[in-house]
Parts: sequence; structure tokens; C-alpha cells
Amino acid sequence: MRTVGVEEELLVVDPAGVPVPLAPEALEVAARRGEGETVGEHDRAEQSGAAPETDTAGAPAGPRLVPELKEQQIELGTRVCTGLDEVAAELRHWRSRADAAATTVGARVAALASSPVAVEPATTQGERYEQMVEVFGLTAAEVLTCGCHVHVSVDGDDEGVAVLDRIRVWLPVLTALTTNSPFWSGRDTGYASFRSQVWNRWPSAGPNAVFGSPARYHRLVADLVATETVLDEGMVYFDARLSATWPTVEVRVSDVALRVEDAVLLAGLVRGLVETAAREWRAGVPAPEMRTEVVRVAGWRAGRSGLTGDLIDPRSGQPAPAAAVVAALVEHVRAALDDSGDAERVEAGVAAVLGRGTGASLQRAVFDETGDPAAVVRAAVAATHGR
Repeated sequence: MRTVGVEEELLVVDPAGVPVPLAPEALEVAARRGEGETVGEHDRAEQSGAAPETDTAGAPAGPRLVPELKEQQIELGTRVCTGLDEVAAELRHWRSRADAAATTVGARVAALASSPVAVEPATTQGERYEQMVEVFGLTAAEVLTCGCHVHVSVDGDDEGVAVLDRIRVWLPVLTALTTNSPFWSGRDTGYASFRSQVWNRWPSAGPNAVFGSPARYHRLVADLVATETVLDEGMVYFDARLSATWPTVEVRVSDVALRVEDAVLLAGLVRGLVETAAREWRAGVPAPEMRTEVVRVAGWRAGRSGLTGDLIDPRSGQPAPAAAVVAALVEHVRAALDDSGDAERVEAGVAAVLGRGTGASLQRAVFDETGDPAAVVRAAVAATHGR
């Protein structure tokens, strides 16, 4: 059974629904409770480059709530999980603990991938974050996006790179399933995931060609760092990458999901993709040959319309109804889902998302009803915590 872990970035908002730079204060509270890491502690760890301590399962030991680039964000991380029930429990627990810390300083947390309300992002203090703003200018200064990263265990770099080569064509479907950022600076962008558009401003972000071997993967990472454009290996923002710290593949294409169950669905599908790709590699099945340019277009299209229009079918490279492409993904990983015991939960999760829509759908429905971006945020706070 492959293990899975999830990292989520959450927006810190005041009771009226406006993002507020209170994450540092909330994290001070969490640190006193043994649940979080202060801004200063996090910056020192980032600067040192030292790997964090781990527990006996290989999970990060200690705090699970940490700072992010902006003071309007808190990041959470689950423990290493073996089942989707455990993933769900961890996400609910740490969303609740993040919210409890925020509440003590007069705020809440919302699983929103961008702010529906116009906001001036405040960069978190610390040498690394300040250097990012200095080097990347407006890209770093104005970005306020929240994503979800899923880690799945792999048996070394050979298997990990083989997985990366085989899952790349399916990643846009994951973007479509988690779209949760239709608004930017108080305006409807016309995108279901505008976060995915903003994120691709970073010079190292986006899809990759087939690597073919760990040596070629690591050479590319080294070449990028050698340009002195990205600050370090942590800023190699591939859509999916080998973790520099854990023996995992890390999939990074998704908006933070508004509802816990949608994040659990994402985790199940990513684990299914990783296991399916590893089986194909061991059986000698070659990686799909779709051009990187087409994968990039597929990702753009997924961010544009989410599940409300056509997606690019990875099998043909042609447009097809979103529901059909999602069904193709489930069928592609079905054997892995059956073997992990995840099939029933994933199928129910897919049916729920296709029936009610993603977080982007809920946000637009609330805005259509109220005309108030702040009301969208307040509705998101309730949905974040299962209400």
C-alpha cells in the first residue's frame, strides 16, 4: 500500500470575509500549543536547508501548521496516511486547528485558492521570502494563491521518474476536478482556476517533457538552479516532481479544494495514478508521447472551464466532454483503486463533484445570489469546515 500525504494552503480572513495579514500571530498561538511553527523558526529552517526531523513512519515530526509566502496564508500538512479515511480525518483536524489558532487573533481560515475580495498581499517577513520579492518583482509581490500538494510514496528515483513520465498527461484532469479560484481582485476572471494561470508566471512552473531517467531529471533541476534564476531546488515548481526531502512523488497542479471530501478524492486519484504508472513501467509500457506544448494547453483549458466545458482527452489529444475525460481517468486507475480499497470512495467523490460542481461553482452561485464577494468568502469558511 503506497502512503499518501497532503499539504494545503489556507486563506486567513476576518469575520467580514476580507483576507487579513494575521497568519504570523495565529502561528505564534499554534506554536505555543505545539501545533505550529513561527515565521522566524520557519525562515531559519528554510535558510539552513536542513531536512526536518521525521517520525517512525517517515512523516515530518512536530508542527503541522507553517507560514507561507503571504501573511494572509497558513499551510497545513497531514501525517503520512495509508487510507483515505485517515486523510479525511487529518485534513479535518488540521483545518480545525488552523481555524482555532486564527480565531484567537480575530480571524478564520478558508480553503480558497484565490481571494474573491480585492486585497493587497503582505509578504511574510524573513530572508527567503523577501529575497523572492526582490528577485521576482510583481510576480512574487502580488501573488496570493492557495494550492494543494499530494505526496505519494515511491520506491526510489528510478520508479519516481518513471511515474512522473507517465502521469503528466493526466494532471490537467486533476486541475479541473479541484477548480476553486474564479475570482481575482474582486472580479470574476472567467476562469474556474485563475490560480493556475497566476502560478504559471513563475519561471520554473508548468509541465515537463518525458525525463527518461533519474539522471536526466536531476540534471535538469541542477541546470535550473545553476541559472541563478530560481533561488534553490525548492523553487523548482514543476507540475509534479520528486520531493527533495521525502521518498515521494509530489503532484502540485491543484487548487486547494473547498471541501475536505474533494481533497480526499484528489488524494485517492493521485495515489491511483502513481500506482498505475509504476505498474506500467515495470511491465515495460512506454510513457505517453504527448508533446509538452499540448500538455500545457490541456492544463490551460482545465483551468479555464474546469468541469463545465470540454477537457483534452489524454488518450487522443482531442477535446471531449469533461465528464467523459474524468471517467477515462477513473477507468485508467481502476485496478489500482480496487487493490487499495479506494474505488468506492473515489467513484462516489467523482459523482459528487460532477453533480454539484467544484468550489468554483459554489463561489459563483453565492456571488450570483448576493453580488457580494465577501459573502462568497463567508460561505467558503462554512464549507471549509463542513457546514
